Amino acid sequence: MDRSEVITLVSQTYTQDDIGQQVPAETERQVYCNVSSITMNEWYEAGRNGLQPQYKLTMFRYDYSGEQIAVYKEKKYSIYRTYVRADEMIELYVEEQVGV
Repeated sequence: MDRSEVITLVSQTYTQDDIGQQVPAETERQVYCNVSSITMNEWYEAGRNGLQPQYKLTMFRYDYSGEQIAVYKEKKYSIYRTYVRADEMIELYVEEQVGV
């Protein structure tokens, strides 16, 4: 499998400021993956649930730490579903989402 694409996985943590508000802080890291189109069945099923799927990102499962945001070609995507395969790979399904 070709893993020549580079994506950025973004994790968010929250800290409390001086007046008690939760302030988000993002941590980014780059990983190699394969980017492919989603299947028609995935597009249909996700669309029925109000999602707008865009890509399937396939990478080594040990490179993924539960992040909810992926950046690909300078555009942020929300990770709405993951699938761990038997060959030590994981598939991340991403969608465009307003506010990500």
